[in-house]
Order: sequence, then structure tokens, then C-alpha cells
Amino acid sequence: MNNDYLIQKKPLNALILFALPMIVGNLFQQTYTMADSAIVGRMVGEPALAAVGASYSLTNIFICVAIGGGIGASVIVSRYFGAKEYSKMKLAVSTAFIAFLAVSLLLALFGLFFGRHIMIALKTPSDVLDMATDYLRIYFLGLPFLFMYNVISSMFNALGKSRIPLCFLIFSSLFNIALDLVMVGRFGLGVAGAAWATLIAQGLSALLSFVVFLLVLKNLSCGPTSLFSFGEMCDMTRIALPSILQQSIVSIGMMLVQSVVNGFGSQALAGFSAGMRIESICVVPMAGIGNAISSFAAQNIGARQEKRVVEGYHAANKMVIFFSVLICLALECFSRPLISLFLGSDGTPDAVSTGCDYLTFMGWFFCLIGFKMAVDGLLRGAGDMKLFTVANLVNLFIRVTVSMALAPIFGISMVWCSIPVGWFANWAISYARYRTGKWMKGFEHTSVI
Repeated sequence: MNNDYLIQKKPLNALILFALPMIVGNLFQQTYTMADSAIVGRMVGEPALAAVGASYSLTNIFICVAIGGGIGASVIVSRYFGAKEYSKMKLAVSTAFIAFLAVSLLLALFGLFFGRHIMIALKTPSDVLDMATDYLRIYFLGLPFLFMYNVISSMFNALGKSRIPLCFLIFSSLFNIALDLVMVGRFGLGVAGAAWATLIAQGLSALLSFVVFLLVLKNLSCGPTSLFSFGEMCDMTRIALPSILQQSIVSIGMMLVQSVVNGFGSQALAGFSAGMRIESICVVPMAGIGNAISSFAAQNIGARQEKRVVEGYHAANKMVIFFSVLICLALECFSRPLISLFLGSDGTPDAVSTGCDYLTFMGWFFCLIGFKMAVDGLLRGAGDMKLFTVANLVNLFIRVTVSMALAPIFGISMVWCSIPVGWFANWAISYARYRTGKWMKGFEHTSVI
């Protein structure tokens, strides 16, 4: 396929071709945690599932830092690629690798030293605290591999080659599941075995994808370039920080309200953890659409094709509606079997009802996060980050305040009732910015279609 199809094909066709491999790839990436939870929950027990679930909100923040940082870097790379400035593009790539390697090492050290303290601060139930801490310590050892893989995937996407990271994700996900079955089921290593399986699978995938990416870069002819540019790093940071916030908003919110959920006991936590795992799968198509429109907008900005950006945004919303209907039907019809994948047939009634109530409520509202991510992706691709950041902070504030204020009074359901309210507020602010047309400041025409 031609590398510049994002600036040549019809917007809907281009977005489908670009987004679907990312969506499928991210679904496989979610199987890292899905496999950990399902295998641990069924083979070790409900407390072990609660331990992995208690760790999830914290570990997912680090995943989102890696994804958001990679997306921020890919916006710069996409613009240079669209403008065919390959020397600058390669400089941006090497700068991103060096910067994010340093960040990942610092975050890994932070997690190793303070992971247990954070779990205690979140009021993790005492019967699962030690297992959650063991899982986190091993997880943080593999953080540099996690960052390497996600940054490389974003770079492939910036070049329009979203199928390559898909292949590596399929390989690493299947390898991770196999290792889970061996380490947890055969060797009886419990939660720690699941963590080691994830580390090994991610590490091997990161190294292989790095080698392939270097081979891809060799095909783009340009003059010699330096390895690091402080100016490029500043440009990436300006976009990456709001992107990290946007990608992390769900996880930060879940971590801040984790103490509320933990207060309802390990059984409710196990059911909620199972529901979160399924929710993370449902969010994947929406995140893929948002990331696709971001690269689409950035490449077309580089190519000076402003009308295609707006057409692409309209196409992205059509994709959101399609996936929202499928997700709603699946969750309303199959919530109990989905929860049973994690809890097994002997899950406690409290855990099962918590997970099912969560899913059947949330099933109606995934269109909101889809619309939010689509307009956020457009603003991010255009480099218009101010209102983008405000909108995501409002989302976080609503989720945290509603959960903490109302859940102790009206029950755990207030935790998930706050989620669509935050999504809607985020979308409303970002969409209002889109309608002004000011995000087109780099174009000659600024009217919004």
C-alpha cells in the first residue's frame, strides 16, 4: 500500500484502512491484562483477581503515559512525513527514542520504590495487598520495554504502517497467554507468574519491532542527521503532555476513586475489576479512531489539505456510531457470561452482580467517549492543545468528585454513574473549540464545515 494514502484516499476509506489494524492491535494488547486477570481469577481464585485489579488502575497510568507520549511524538513525525522532510523526521524519531527511554527508567525506579505505598494509600484490602505488590514490582522491571514498544508502534502509525505493529501485538499477546498458562497453571507461580509472563512477552516484542523499524527507516533516503534535538523534544513535549493526560484520564480517575471501590471489600473489587477489564476492551475501538484521526489530521496539515481534515472528522464520527451500537448490544446481551470469564462459575454473588451492573449501565454510553476521542484526536493532530487539556481535566474532576461524594452515600454504582457525565463534559468543551475553527490557525481558510 502507498505510504501516503492518508492524504490521497477518500477520508472514510483511509481512516478505516488505518484505524482497523490499530484497533485489532490494541485489542490484542489488552489481552496482556485480560489473560492475567482471567487465568489468575480462574486458576488461583477471586482474591488473586482482586489483587491484579487493584494494581490495574496504577499500571494502566504508566501504559497511558507510554501511549500518550508516543502519540505526541508521532504527530511531529507525521507532519514531517506528510511534508516529505525525511531528515527532520528521522531526527524527531531518534529524539523521541532517547527521551522516552530516560523517562521509562525514571518511572520504573519510582514504581519499584513507591508501588506498595501507593497501594496502601489507595486502601487496598489487606488480604490482597501482598499479591498486588508482588505483581507491581515485576511489572515495573519491564517498564522500559513497554515504553519502547508503544513509541515504536506510534512511529509506525505516523508512517501509515499500522499493520506492522498489529503483527507484533498478535505474536506477543498469544505468547503472553501461553506463558500465563505455563507459569500460573503448570508451575503455580500465581500472580507473580502472570507478571513475569507479561514482562517476557512485551520485552521480546519490543526488541523485534525495534529491529523492523530500523529496516523501514533505511528505505527513506535523506542526508545524515544528528541523534538528538532539544528543540524537537520541546515540540513533542508540548503535544505529548496533553496527549498523556488525555490517554491517562480514565486511569487517573480510576486510581483516585480506587479507594472508594476498595472500601466495599474484596468481593466487590473483584467484580468491579472484571468489569473494568471488559470496559477496557470496549474503549479500544474509540481510542483507535481518536488516534487515527490524529495522524490523519497531522499528515493532511503537513500536506496543506485542510478540507480533508474536516471530512475525516465526520467520517470518524460515523465509525464511532457503528462501534457504539455493536458494543451496546454485546454488553446488554452477554454481561453475565463476560463477567464469568474472569470469576468462573463459583464467583460470589456480590462480585458477579457488581460486574454485571457495571457493564449493563456502561453499555449505553460508549458513544460519548467515542465522540470525545474523535474531536480530541483532531485537536491533538492540529496541535491545538489548550482547550483539549482543560476538557480532559474537567472530565477527571467530575469523575473523582461525584464518585467520592456520592458512592459512600448511595452505593458503589455512583462510581460508574460519574463516568458518562465526565465524558459528555469533555466532548462538549472540545467540540465547542472545534466549532470555532481556531484550531485551523495554520491553514489559509478557517471556516468549519
